[in-house]
Parts: sequence; C-alpha cells; structure tokens
Amino acid sequence: MISVQPFAALGGFRNEWLNARHHFSFGQYHDPRRMGVGGLRVWNDDEIAPGTGLDPHPHRDMEIITYVREGAITHRDSLGNEGRTEAGDVQVMHAGSGIVHAEYNREARPTKLFQIWIVPRQRGMQPGWATRRFPAESRDGLTVLADGRAGADGAVLPLYADAAILAGRVAAGRRLHQPLGAGRVGYLVAATGRLTVNGVLVGPRDGVTVTDNPT
Repeated sequence: MISVQPFAALGGFRNEWLNARHHFSFGQYHDPRRMGVGGLRVWNDDEIAPGTGLDPHPHRDMEIITYVREGAITHRDSLGNEGRTEAGDVQVMHAGSGIVHAEYNREARPTKLFQIWIVPRQRGMQPGWATRRFPAESRDGLTVLADGRAGADGAVLPLYADAAILAGRVAAGRRLHQPLGAGRVGYLVAATGRLTVNGVLVGPRDGVTVTDNPT
C-alpha cells in the first residue's frame, strides 16, 4: 500500500522566526489520523529565519534526527556538546533519560531542515549527540545516514531504535530499488522534485507511507 499525504494538506505553524509544516500531529496541530507511522512519531519540515532559533528546552526518551537541506543549524546542549551541521549533513540527539538543548540558525540566510523523531527501543537510555558530514558526491542513490537496526554498520550514526534514515539524490529518469524487509514500514519525502513510487506519483515535500511492499 502507498499512501500520500500532499504537502498542501500538512499541518502548520508560523511565527516571526519559524515556518513549520507537520507531517504528523505536533504542538498545536492535532489530527488523530496522523499520529505517526510505526516508531516514527514526528516529521517536521522547518524553515528558520537568520539569526534566530530555539532557546534551551528539554527532551527525553526520543531519538531526534535533524537533516539540514539548506543553510546550517548550530546545536548546544547540557552535556557540553556544541556543533554546526551544514546542508546535506545530519545530526542525531539521543534524548534518553533527559537532555536540554538549544538550536540556532547563525547563518545570514534561512535554514531549511527536516526534523524527525523516532521512539527509542527502551526508555531511560544514556543521552548524547553527534553529527556527521555526508559529502554530496558520496550520495548518488540512497545512503544510510543513521541506523539502529540489528547488524548496522558502525560507520554511520547510531540510533537507539529499530529504524534507519536514508537520503540521497536521484537523477531524472533513474530508478532505484530499496528493500524494506518483512513487516517494515517506510516513510519517504522528496525534498525537491517529483517521484513515482511503485507507480504512484509523489510531489515535492509530500509524505509517502509505504506498507506491505517488500521493495
């Protein structure tokens, strides 16, 4: 089954520094039909104005993955971690037993990112944060950015969840095959451009839920 949530139908929130679209219920946006897919609880499509951001705030018991599409995001947390993640790269925060963090756009242009929350395999795990660069030339096709599945490659960012995050570029007219595995569900978003997923046309930034499809 392929289910498409059009970008125009996503929930949203906007203030003087943040323009957010919500694939699933989040904050003031609540739709009981859109509470997540499997362990995926949040997929936010955020644009953060230059010189702004979110002051220190707490999280716990969630795997929070940030994929930067344009610009960069600067992170600082209560564990002493601080770093800047640029477009095309990814950061993972293990909220675990509790962490306080802030994230800012210190750039001169808007920063656009996907922020993804996944429920961890167990509560109360050790909190942490890490970021990794993924050069564009290494991502022709799909590349695993973060992985918590059994047998995951230690070279990628770990997740404390039975899930994986993949990203990549697909040339016009090219076909990719991605196995999901028995009983797994996939969620796919095209940051730009249009795709056909198993025969279903998908527009830019639509949300696509893939179930009962092995590939």
